[in-house]
Amino acid sequence: MHISLSLLQISNFGLNLAEGFGINTNIFETNIINLAAVLAVVISFVGKNLTALLEDRKKTILGNLQEASQRAAEAQERLNQAKTQLELAKKKAQQIREEGVLRATQEVNNCVSQHEERLSKLEEFKQETVQFYQQKAFKQAYIYVISRIMSRVKERLNKGLDSTYHVVVNNFYVSRFTEYNP
Repeated sequence: MHISLSLLQISNFGLNLAEGFGINTNIFETNIINLAAVLAVVISFVGKNLTALLEDRKKTILGNLQEASQRAAEAQERLNQAKTQLELAKKKAQQIREEGVLRATQEVNNCVSQHEERLSKLEEFKQETVQFYQQKAFKQAYIYVISRIMSRVKERLNKGLDSTYHVVVNNFYVSRFTEYNP
């Protein structure tokens, strides 16, 4: 209040010289003058500190923005690397899948060919076995027929040849002799 009275008195001094000395009772004008005086004091003393504080705050905010943009750039770079690795992984997975299909196809074809080979060997073995048993059966039949013929020939020889058998044997040899062409 002291300052405002003295400022009021100073301001009134200039006005009162023409009118005389007195107190200004207009509170609005006094408040404006007091406010202007206080602002002048605050700006002169605090203004430099406030400017320095604002400058420091501005530097801090700019530093934070630069750091944030740098982190964003690093994050974008890591994202791009991750996308690249994902694409490589997808390509690798596709390649593995294709190799798996190819190997499976080759294995199936290999198994089929081995199976066909085994079937052909079994068929060949079956044919050989059938042929063996046919030959064995023919041999047994041949032996049986020959033994029967031999036994009948022995019987005939033991009984002796009568005239009818003698004619039959001669006719047989004559027919064989006529068929012979040297």
